Amino acid sequence: MKVAIVMGSISDMPVMQDAINILKEFGIETEVDIVSAHRTPEKLFDFSQNAHKKGVHVIIAGAGGAAHLPGMVASMSPLPVIGVPVKSSNSIDGWDSVLSILQMPGGVPVATVALNGAKNAGILAAQIIGSSNPEILEKMITYKEGLKQAVLKASENLGK
Repeated sequence: MKVAIVMGSISDMPVMQDAINILKEFGIETEVDIVSAHRTPEKLFDFSQNAHKKGVHVIIAGAGGAAHLPGMVASMSPLPVIGVPVKSSNSIDGWDSVLSILQMPGGVPVATVALNGAKNAGILAAQIIGSSNPEILEKMITYKEGLKQAVLKASENLGK
């Protein structure tokens, strides 16, 4: 099982690294690349139309500003696409990225996480894979239990 992580620019990498890290934690292979919807459209078309033929099961696409990458990938790929809006230097406080990814037309869904929410994109990708992979599912159950235990421990430590 493999997740492709693409971003519009190298400047998105600090945000997208969170998706890479969490997927490594789950033992899920990642393929990472820069694919600009505006500067490398031929590469975008090739990636989107062929990712499923190369063993990719889920695509995470991060982009800032006008953020066309996730929607364009989703328009050409049969795979689930998770969009990560990135607050970039040319962004309108991140809202342009959020709305560009979130407001997709019917028939072209993009699951959208919070602004700079690449970690949640990685978790969602792992959950998608876990729905048909028992080993990843067990890791997800353990991960969720760890989140629960961290909250209970923090709650317990409040009274000390």
